[in-house]
Amino acid sequence: MTVLIYVDTSKQIGDPEHLKVFANQDAVESWFEENDPEGVVFEYEVLE
Repeated sequence: MTVLIYVDTSKQIGDPEHLKVFANQDAVESWFEENDPEGVVFEYEVLE
């Protein structure tokens, strides 16, 4: 399983808004439309 992670570089590390974690691409696209149309996410494997 993987998640998609967005890093808001305008926020400081530890700020609750610094990272966004998305379960799927649909969630990313929906969030980007309203918040950061030029944003980028990276895929990260979830360890079990």
